[in-house]
Formats: sequence, C-alpha cells, structure tokens
Amino acid sequence: MLGSFNSLFKIPDLRKRLLFVLGMCIVYRIIGKVMVPGIDSKALMSIMSGMGNTLFGLYDMFVGGAFTKMTVFALGIMPYISASIIIQLLGSVVPYFQRLQKEGEEGRKKITQLTRYGTVLLSLAQSYGIAVWLQSAEAGGGMPIVRNPGIAFLFITMITITAGTVLLMWLGEQLTEHGIGNGISIIIFFGIVDMFP
Repeated sequence: MLGSFNSLFKIPDLRKRLLFVLGMCIVYRIIGKVMVPGIDSKALMSIMSGMGNTLFGLYDMFVGGAFTKMTVFALGIMPYISASIIIQLLGSVVPYFQRLQKEGEEGRKKITQLTRYGTVLLSLAQSYGIAVWLQSAEAGGGMPIVRNPGIAFLFITMITITAGTVLLMWLGEQLTEHGIGNGISIIIFFGIVDMFP
C-alpha cells in the first residue's frame, strides 16, 4: 500500500493537483481563524459551549468550528449548497430555468452565475440573522457578546461573513478546476477535519 501511495507522487500532473489541494487546505485553515470584528470571544465561548448537542453543534461541525468561534467562515459553504438546490428545484417548475438546463454549456454557465448571485443573497440574509442574534445574546452575568452594537456592527458582520462564504465558493471552484474531485465536497471535508487537532 505504501508503494502505491508513493507512486501517486511520481505522476507530475497528479502530484501538482495533490499539492494544490494541500495548499488550499492550508489557506482554509489560516483564513478560518480570523474572527468577525467587534465580538468578545470570552463571552461568545461561554454561550457557545452549551450548544454542542444542538442543531448549532451539528452545523458547527460542517464548518470546522467556525460558527462557535464566529470566524469569517461562520456560514461555511452551506449558502452555496442551498442556492444550488434552489436553482435545481426552480428548474423543474420555472420554464426559464428549464430552458437553461437544456441549453448545454451556455445554460450551465448561466445557471452557475445565478447560483453565485443566490449564494451572495442567502449569505447576506443569514449573516444579518447572525448579527442580530449576536447583538441580542448575552453571556452569563449579563455580559454582551458584541462590544459596540448598532448599524455599523450589522454592516461589518454581514460583509465579513458574506465575503468569507464567497471566498469559500471561489476556493471550491478552484479546487474543482485545479485539484482532485469536487471542490465543494473537499471544502466540506476540510471543515469536518478542521475540528480535529
């Protein structure tokens, strides 16, 4: 088995693709540690520590702990997946999307572009909900999570988390094109593996 693993690195194109995936994993790990500005990390951890066995805990596993740490990747790649599902469902109901699905390569490009726009819209909506929740949540002893709540915090949080999701979407597309396999699946894998030391 070790011999077959070593033979992977003897093929130049495969070696290049594997090294690209490894490089993107490192980029994911580094950027995934950047927190959303304006949050008291101690207060956040005291609230999030009790959410491990809830739906938030399951979601947090898929985003590599980014939700409980409230990093730029707090939403992970999930808005992109949701947008893809919505576009596919619209393809079975709306004639415009049905035509796009039958147009071949040009239709796929248009669907991909619409999925990207949908990802941004979903990310903005979900990050707004997260920002509002963060402003209203308090840790034990009435300690607020957000140091300076208000419109500026809402705006910065929405932009930061949406930018993180768009970056993940771009990383997934690059992994699909230059790496091995489906980039979105690899991003989800990175998130799950990120929970391990």
